[in-house]
Amino acid sequence: MTDALHELLREPRIWRATSAPVTTAATATGFAELDARLPGGGWPQAALTEVIHAQQGIGELQLLMPALARLSRASRWIALIAPPHIPYAPALAACGIDLSRILLVRPQRHVDTLWAVEQALRAGTCAAVICWPGQADASALRRLQLAAETGDCAGFLFRSETDAAQPSPATLRVRLRRDTEGVSQLDLIKCRGNVGPQSLQLKLDTPRVQALPVSWPPHGGRGRERMAETAPARPAIVRPLYPKPRSEQARVPQLQLPLDGERQLDRMH
Repeated sequence: MTDALHELLREPRIWRATSAPVTTAATATGFAELDARLPGGGWPQAALTEVIHAQQGIGELQLLMPALARLSRASRWIALIAPPHIPYAPALAACGIDLSRILLVRPQRHVDTLWAVEQALRAGTCAAVICWPGQADASALRRLQLAAETGDCAGFLFRSETDAAQPSPATLRVRLRRDTEGVSQLDLIKCRGNVGPQSLQLKLDTPRVQALPVSWPPHGGRGRERMAETAPARPAIVRPLYPKPRSEQARVPQLQLPLDGERQLDRMH
């Protein structure tokens, strides 16, 4: 039994709290003060990150925008799975995201949501998978963590405050809060490689990246044209990422997830 335990502890993916910080591949968050506190200097790649928040619309998507803008310039997809509202494409483009690399997946059932997240993480065709999974037990979360490692994909789960007390295998867990004056507070609940919880204030409404050229279909046409956009000198007006009520979601066609990386899809308009 002792020999088997020692053999298990030799597994390099097992981290001990007394060990030195783990060096992992990461994508810069766009917030220097946050990068300085995360191992690898950013959001962990090939891992699961949980963003816990008390309510929607307090900046949880703004927190990820700079990293997603960078990842959208790669050759892989960014999948949005089961968002609670319709993402606002012009606001994503204003943040520098290439809309031609965005996939919107809207499963009909909760069990299908978890399945879609696991498949997208594992496929190797997505640079990032962002999901609003609702309830997920420890077993499901372990599967998602392993899938992210297998597919070398950054997985982000938006979860509620009630899930904060639930044990999770996620590499990183953060809690986002906003006070009455609009100041965003980010708490590092769990951070593999760091000792003890930490907190910091972030200015999420301040543009962090310059808007890059994006692929955009001309009105009424099928072709693509490159449109260069530059960030304004003063802070831009932050447009809501969810402008339409949920009742209108049924009008938006479902985008299929290209797990094989070969199928040609219609782009999100």
